[in-house]
Amino acid sequence: MAKGRIEVDEIHCKGCSLCTTVCPKDLIFMADARLTPKGYHPAELVDPDGECTGCAICAVICPDAAITVYRYIPARQTAPAVS
Repeated sequence: MAKGRIEVDEIHCKGCSLCTTVCPKDLIFMADARLTPKGYHPAELVDPDGECTGCAICAVICPDAAITVYRYIPARQTAPAVS
């Protein structure tokens, strides 16, 4: 199964929380203890068990394109060459 992670650009995040509503694993939360330079609580990935699949639904719904998704897909095993 694919694994992933997201990064939220706090300069562009306006704290709308749309991303928190669409994450199929419920891994995105609003950071209550931090504020962006504009005074908003930014979204953050809380994924201690590495459950994020990198599905990118959060990035698609973000109106300010503040989310970058990184997806790790295991390399395919290649069969040894037959001589």
